[in-house]
Amino acid sequence: MADYAFLTTWLLDSPREPVWETIYAQERWPEWWRGVEEAAEVRPGNGDGVGAVSRMVWKSLLPYRVEFEVTTKRVERPHLMEGDAVGELTGVGRWRLYERGGVTAVLYEWNVATSKAWMNLLAPVARPVFEWNHNWVMARGGEGIARLLGCELLTSR
Repeated sequence: MADYAFLTTWLLDSPREPVWETIYAQERWPEWWRGVEEAAEVRPGNGDGVGAVSRMVWKSLLPYRVEFEVTTKRVERPHLMEGDAVGELTGVGRWRLYERGGVTAVLYEWNVATSKAWMNLLAPVARPVFEWNHNWVMARGGEGIARLLGCELLTSR
């Protein structure tokens, strides 16, 4: 397996609550996040969403789709959500939200390994392409959430 560690930051000119609610509602991501083809709840969790399982299908400009399931492991409204991924990507994703003066910083940590043989075989030479792909998808998410919330995306990296 090839391991990847990504850190994405969105800085949005918006209070934290609407940003949190938008990210928390994963089943609606395909409506505003280019690259998310499916985000369907497979099994509900408790009242906070802990234990929920979602099936995710992502597609970027590259000619392949990545499919995996995420089990929500931790929710601390409105500043932390964490889940474990299994499937074509396996690992941990963690959303952290911070607000100051009506501006929300969203940090997303995505520490995963690829499980498909062809991805692992190509990893030594394709790693920069896979990293570019991840960054492209995350940039579309920053643009999409800003558009949906009617706010300005101050930073996306």
